[in-house]
Amino acid sequence: VQLQASGGGLVQAGGSLRLSCVASGFTMDMYAIGWFRQAAGKEREGVSCSSRRLGTTYYADSVSGRFTISRDNTKNTVYLQMNDLKPEDTAVYYCAAGKSFGATPEGVYGMEYWGRGTQVTVSS
Repeated sequence: VQLQASGGGLVQAGGSLRLSCVASGFTMDMYAIGWFRQAAGKEREGVSCSSRRLGTTYYADSVSGRFTISRDNTKNTVYLQMNDLKPEDTAVYYCAAGKSFGATPEGVYGMEYWGRGTQVTVSS
């Protein structure tokens, strides 16, 4: 099982990026998929998750209305469209997969497989 995230980079505040996560070794539409991020000196946080086939989606309050998660199951790929980026969005972004996910005020749980991250840097 492998997850490979890509699409990070350096962008000015207000700009957009689209992250991609390609899964191999399993069929993505049978799994919940999530995007997480970890900024320097901070704990990892859940950004956005979707259940199988996008039946249920979750967005952190800090990104709601700006980020959109989507899937292309024919390509075994999940995307995170990030618009109106802010300097506080700077972090390493990871994709993860699990049979299901849950979200509480303490965080997002349920992910079993993790990919390597991709760096997103937003300049002011």
